[in-house]
Amino acid sequence: MSAGETMITPQTVFSRANLWQTWLDVEAAMALAQAEIGMIPQWAADEIASKARLDNFDTAELELSVAETMAPIVSLVRALSDICGEAGRFVHWGGTTQNIMSTGRLLLVRRSHRAMLNALARAIDRLGALADQHAETVMVGRTNHRQALPITFGFKVAGWIEELARQNERFLSTEKRVFALHFGGAIGAMHSFEGKGEALNAAIARRLNLTPVLVPDRASLDGQAEYVASLALFGMSVGRIGSELYRLMADEIDEIGETLGMEVVGSSTMPHKVNPKHVVHLVSAAAHLRSKVTPALEAGMPAHEGDASSNQLMSSTIESASALAWELAERLENTLANIDVRTDSMARNLQLNANVIASENLMMILARKIGRTTAHDLVHHAVLHSDDGAAGLADTLLEDSQVSAAMSRAEMEAALVPAHYLGDSIAIARKAASLAAATATAMRSRSEAWPAR
Repeated sequence: MSAGETMITPQTVFSRANLWQTWLDVEAAMALAQAEIGMIPQWAADEIASKARLDNFDTAELELSVAETMAPIVSLVRALSDICGEAGRFVHWGGTTQNIMSTGRLLLVRRSHRAMLNALARAIDRLGALADQHAETVMVGRTNHRQALPITFGFKVAGWIEELARQNERFLSTEKRVFALHFGGAIGAMHSFEGKGEALNAAIARRLNLTPVLVPDRASLDGQAEYVASLALFGMSVGRIGSELYRLMADEIDEIGETLGMEVVGSSTMPHKVNPKHVVHLVSAAAHLRSKVTPALEAGMPAHEGDASSNQLMSSTIESASALAWELAERLENTLANIDVRTDSMARNLQLNANVIASENLMMILARKIGRTTAHDLVHHAVLHSDDGAAGLADTLLEDSQVSAAMSRAEMEAALVPAHYLGDSIAIARKAASLAAATATAMRSRSEAWPAR
């Protein structure tokens, strides 16, 4: 395989070979677009495009040249000109280093983004399956780390699904601004393009499937900063999911576990421990991704019409952020593939406060007869002073004449059954499963519309 066609991963996507090949891809696109609008001969453009493959170069010699010039594009252009013969006179016609480097890097960001969307779609598929499978699995809902009301595990998952669906909408909005062509020559005003700069930008953008802009300058980095911020929000959403799974794995809760092999070791000194493995990496990677926002915002404030320090900071930031986001999507998929939903533990934990966890239901039924505030205060007082069990709570409440006149013991005990008070948990979980399927399908469709390279 050639350098531009090898299998890429989050760890290799921005390798030197991949960067060099995308720079050559941009040089080829520029030459072909220039021939299309009459700036250079077609035969020259065809020759340049045919030779713009890293396989055609002595990469060791190219490395030495880059070390000498400290200008990778200059070295690459010289080498490409040499192997193109007579057509070499037209290589890099009117281009500038930053046009080539930033555009090439953007093509790799898009490859990474495409792979991330596919991995995230698979993760959302898994969430959809969990929401559907556990739409009726009753568990404790918690606020402020305390038991609150009964819900279903499918409802909890539904919240994660809808948040990731909103993230997909953010990605969709950001894509048209980040995957934009800024190809305006040395300073952005297209001085060297013979009055054909707008046509040239349109032609290159069409070939590379990028969006043309009015001002193709080097100083407008807000689109890339916005993209990194969007990735950081993705890191926030995944971090929330991972952290919640992690909390539910505590021995005292034990509602979620990981399916690990028998040979997996949790601790080198405590033989009884089997620590979470997948989710800890997920939480850590999500935090790392969120940390990329600050340097992206700093990089987005270059001086004048171009600033190499800003470009270098943005380049390193968007590279690391996009690779991290791809890795995070894959880790989310892998974590979800290896979780064990422990319904017995959910039922056991529900029993800790089973006699009162649905007391809001009892309060609201009473409220229809005696008013909400009065009902609240009576039920609250009864919870504090009753013996354990729904029967004990009913006994305490029935001592009040207002209550005994409004409800029977049987009605009270029925109102306090957790499974009778799930709100719309089940319906929401079912709808979220459908939302997951639609979101994953939309992600795949959009990803497939972009070129693989």
